[in-house]
Amino acid sequence: MTMNRRSFLKVGAGASGSLMLSLSLPGCAGVPTGYESDTGTWTPDAWLEITTSDEIYFTLARVEMGQGTYTGLTTLIAEDLDVPPEAITPRFAPAASEYRNPLYKLQLTGGSTSLATSWEPLRTAGASARLMLMMAAARVWKVDAQACTTRQGHVIHPNGIDSMRYGKLVELASKEIIRGEVELKPRSEWKYIGKQNQRLDAEAKATGTAEYGIDVEVPGMVYAVVTRSPRYGGRVRSFNADVVSTMAGVIEVVEIDRGVAVVADKYWRARKAQAALVVDWDYSEALSLSTDEVFASYREAADTDPGESERSEGDFNDAVEAATDVVEAEYAQPYLAHATLEPMNATAWVRDDRAEVWAPTQAPDLGQIAVARVTDLSPGDVTIHTTFLGGGFGRRLTQDYIEEAAAVSFKIGKPVKVIWSREEDTKHDLYRPAMLHRMKASLSGGELTGWHHQVVGPQILDWYVRNAAPAQYPWAPKFMYSTLGSMGLLLEGVATPKDMSAIEGAVEYPYGVGNIDIRHTHTDPGVPVTWWRSVGFSHNGFAVETFMDELAHQAGEDPYQFRRRLLANEPRHRAVLDRAAELAGWDEPLPQGRGRGIALFRSFGTFVAQVVEAGIEHGEVRVYRVSCAVDCGQVVNPRIVEDQIEGGILFGLTAALFGEITLEQGEVQQNNFHDYRLLRQYERPEVTVAIIDSNAAPTGVGEPGVPPVIPALGNALFALTGERQRSLPLKARV
Repeated sequence: MTMNRRSFLKVGAGASGSLMLSLSLPGCAGVPTGYESDTGTWTPDAWLEITTSDEIYFTLARVEMGQGTYTGLTTLIAEDLDVPPEAITPRFAPAASEYRNPLYKLQLTGGSTSLATSWEPLRTAGASARLMLMMAAARVWKVDAQACTTRQGHVIHPNGIDSMRYGKLVELASKEIIRGEVELKPRSEWKYIGKQNQRLDAEAKATGTAEYGIDVEVPGMVYAVVTRSPRYGGRVRSFNADVVSTMAGVIEVVEIDRGVAVVADKYWRARKAQAALVVDWDYSEALSLSTDEVFASYREAADTDPGESERSEGDFNDAVEAATDVVEAEYAQPYLAHATLEPMNATAWVRDDRAEVWAPTQAPDLGQIAVARVTDLSPGDVTIHTTFLGGGFGRRLTQDYIEEAAAVSFKIGKPVKVIWSREEDTKHDLYRPAMLHRMKASLSGGELTGWHHQVVGPQILDWYVRNAAPAQYPWAPKFMYSTLGSMGLLLEGVATPKDMSAIEGAVEYPYGVGNIDIRHTHTDPGVPVTWWRSVGFSHNGFAVETFMDELAHQAGEDPYQFRRRLLANEPRHRAVLDRAAELAGWDEPLPQGRGRGIALFRSFGTFVAQVVEAGIEHGEVRVYRVSCAVDCGQVVNPRIVEDQIEGGILFGLTAALFGEITLEQGEVQQNNFHDYRLLRQYERPEVTVAIIDSNAAPTGVGEPGVPPVIPALGNALFALTGERQRSLPLKARV
C-alpha cells in the first residue's frame, strides 16, 4: 500500500475544544476521499479524537465479532500516539460509504483484511496527532519540538522533568500544521505492537456489559418471530391469522416477503403463538433437490464442461503422455452451516421519514439497502447502529434478518426485534457451498510433473450481488436494484472484481510443478449460499492437500519431505512447513493406535502448516494434538494470533468431523446442535501455535487456521488406517 501520509489528514477542533483528526484512509476506503481545497469540503472516513479531559476516541471502521479488530486496530493508533491501548475508547462506525473496504468497495468486515488495510494509515494517524501535540507544547515552552518526547499521554520537556498532558494541549495542537511526511516509530521503539496481549473488550464481554444485537432494548419495542418456507423459494398461500391473533400477548400476525411474522409483547409469547401458526405453502417454484441430486448434477456438469481455465502453465496433456504413472481422484464436500452462537437477530424502527436499525452485521451499508428494499425509504434515510457480533464467519454479510425486522416494523409502525431460534438459524442459513473436485496428476520416476484440478460448483457472488450491487450505488432508485445486480454479474472480472470464491487456494497452488492446469466448471443447483469462514480456501485446501498426500505415497516418499522438496522456491511456505513438523516431532514414533498427517496452505496472505495427531476410540475419531506454524507477517497482538489460529483449527475440526447439511426434497434435514454438532470441550485437542517472526506487512489470521487442519486430519487417518477418505465429514471407518 502506498500513500502520501499528509494527504489524508485534516485537523480541527471539536465543539468542546477537542483535537479531531479526520482521516481519509486509502487503505480503508473504497473510493478516494479527503479534503478538497478548491471547495473547502471534507469527507472523512475515520476519526481520532482527543478531548481536553484526556479522553481518546477512535472510530472503528471494522466490526468486532471476536476476531480482535477492537484491540488490534486500536493498538496501531496507540503505538504511534504513544499511549497504552487501554487509554483509547473505540467506537463502532456508522454506515457510510466513506468506511468502505477497498478490496470489496463495500463497508464490510471479512476476508481477514482489517489489519492489513489499516496498518500504515492508522499508525500515521497516531503519529500525526503525537507530532502536533509535541509542536503545541514546544510552542508553549519555546523549545524545538523535535527535542520533546512523549510518555503515557504526556509531552515531556527536553529537560526531562516538565511535562504537559495531551488534554491540556489539544486546542493549541489543532492549529498546528504538519509539513512533509510523518515519521512512524521504528520497530526498535515499539511498546505495544508485537507485545500487547490484553484484549480491550475482554472485561465488557466477561461482565456482560458489551452490547450484542440480541441485547438491544428500545423503548416501546415489541418482538417478532418469522415462520419461513421449509423449502427455499416457497410462497405463502394462506395462514390462520384469526386463531393466532387471539393468543395472549399477540399484537399482529402479518405476511412479509420471507414468510409470516407473529408479533407479540414478549419474545416467548411470540414463540408460543408461532407454534399455533399453520401456513399453507405454495411450492410450485420452490427448491426440490435432494443432496444426492446435487452431486449428480455436479458430476454431469464436470463430464460435459471442462470449465474455464483459471491457471495454465506448461502443457499438462504432454506431461500425462510422458508419465510413468497417472493418478486421479475425486473429492466431495457438503453444504455447511455457520452455527454462530448468537443466532440471527435485528431490531428495526421504521418511521415515516427515517429508520434506525440495531444489528450485529458485518456489512452496515448492505443493511441500509435491505431496509430500503422493504420500505418507502432510501438508503440515506437509514441509520445502522452496529453492535458486537456473537460470531460472524461470513453469515452476517447477508442481511436477510435485517430485512425481516424492517419489513415487520414498516407494517406495524413500532420498533421490532426479530430473533431467530437455533432451529431457524440452522434450517434457513445461507450455506458454504457443496463442492466437487476432480484431480489428476502425472508422475515420472517419482517426480511430480503435471497437476490438473477441476473445481465444480457455484460462485457466491451470484447470490450476494442482490444487495451488494445497490450498496455500491446507494443513490440509485430502487427500481434499478435488480438491474444493478444483473450488470454486476455480467461485468464480473471487467468492471467489477472477479469472483474468486470457487477457486481461491486452487489457483495459488505453490508447489514447483512444470505443467499446471486449473479449471472451474460453474454450476449452481439453486441452494442458497454465502461466505463461510475461509470461503473457497476451505474446500480447495482439502482437495489440494489430500491429493498431495496421495501423490507422496504413490511416489513412495515421506509426505513432509515430498512437499518440502517441491517448495524449494517458496521460502515462507517451507519455513512454516518445517516449523510445524519440528513442533510435532514428525520423525519421532507415535503411540500405538495413532496416526500423523500434515498439510500446508496459504490463505488471505497468511502461511499456515499443521500436523494433526489422531486415532480412533470407541468407534469415533479422536484428535489428540495439532501442531501449527503460522507466518502472518508483522504480528500486532501475539495472543490474538494464537487465539484466532486455534479457533480456526477447532472450527475446521468441527467441519471435518461433523459438518454436513443435507437436503431431502429441498428441505434441510438438520435442526440444532444435536444433529449439526460442534466440537465439544472434552474433544478439544492439545493445540500448539508457533508464530514465525517476520518484518513483512501484516496479514489476517481470522480464517487461515481453517483450511489446513481438515486435510491434515484426513491424512492422519490414512496414515493410521491405510484407507483414504475423499469426502467429508471424515469417518472412523470408511
